[in-house]
Amino acid sequence: MRTKRILCPGRLRRVPRQFSWVDHRLVREGHISRYSYEALALYLFLVTVSDAEGLSYYSDEAVCRLLGMGSTVLTGSRRELRTGGLIAYSRPLYQVLSLDKDTGDGRPRPECPAERHSAEAVSIGEVLRQMAGGAT
Repeated sequence: MRTKRILCPGRLRRVPRQFSWVDHRLVREGHISRYSYEALALYLFLVTVSDAEGLSYYSDEAVCRLLGMGSTVLTGSRRELRTGGLIAYSRPLYQVLSLDKDTGDGRPRPECPAERHSAEAVSIGEVLRQMAGGAT
């Protein structure tokens, strides 16, 4: 049994005021027009299969099979959603992120370590902290 860990604690998804997990702000704030159909299919899939904290473990193979897409398309779709701040991903764990721009008290949401681009330099100390679950 795998142990789930929150990838981005500052961006936990909450049930929106409307009736579903699919937040209407995807349309109202124009998110839906920024992504490919494949990326939107991946997002809907992740919203559907994730738990109350937005977490899910689906292998690339399972996602590709269930969505009828190839691994290259999955990789590109995942990159779109990560770059846009809709999901965090640390293989094999996905986290659907909150669309809220702030924490509710006016402070901006913290950056997620998992949202960093792979080309960005990271210190070895930060890598070790992340491996240790954020402990120092």
